[in-house]
Amino acid sequence: SKKKGLSFEEKRARMMEIFFETKDVFQLKDLEKIAPKEKGITSMSVKEILQSLVDDGMVDTDRIGTSNYFWAFPSKALHARKRKLEELESQFAESSQKKETLQKSIEKSKIGREDTAERAALLKELAALRQKKEQLKTEIDKYRECDPDVVEEMRQTNQVAKEAANRWTDNIFSIKSWAKRKFGFEESRIDKGFGIPEDLDYID
Repeated sequence: SKKKGLSFEEKRARMMEIFFETKDVFQLKDLEKIAPKEKGITSMSVKEILQSLVDDGMVDTDRIGTSNYFWAFPSKALHARKRKLEELESQFAESSQKKETLQKSIEKSKIGREDTAERAALLKELAALRQKKEQLKTEIDKYRECDPDVVEEMRQTNQVAKEAANRWTDNIFSIKSWAKRKFGFEESRIDKGFGIPEDLDYID
C-alpha cells in the first residue's frame, strides 16, 4: 500500500524536534537538507512549515548580514506553554464565575413563580383581564367618533374643505364671467366645453 504522507501538524512537530534535539541555530538552507533526511519532511515544504512556526511565536528568527537565522529552545517553548495554560485557566475561571452568577440569577427569578394553584389562578385571572382590556379598547374605538375632541376636529376639517370648495367655485364663476365678456360665449357653451355642472353653486 502507498505510504501516507505527514500531515501539516506532524511536520510542524517534527520540525520543532530538530531545534529541541540539537539546541542549535540554523539557516533555511540547513533545514532544507536536515529535515528530509532526519524527519521525513520534504525540502519543498520546509519554508512553509518554518514560517508557520515563526508566525505562532514557536520559532525565533533574526537577520544577520544577508542571512536569516532560526532557533527555538525548549525553555522558551515551556514558558510559552505555561503562559497559554495560565491564560486558558484564567478564561475558564472567568467563565465558571459567569456561569455561577447566571445560575444564581435563574434561581432567584424562580422565586414566587413556583407552580402552585394560587399562581395558576392568578395567571388565569390576568389572562381574562387582558382579554377584557382588548374588548374594551375595541368598544372605545367603535365609539371614538362620538368623542367631543374627534367631533370638533372633524368639524374644523369640514370647514376648511368647505371654504376651499367655495373658493374654487368662486374662481370658476369669475372665469366664466370673463369668458362671456371677452369672447361672447354663452354660459351653457362654457359649461359644456369645460364639463361644469349646470347646478354648480356655493356650499352652505
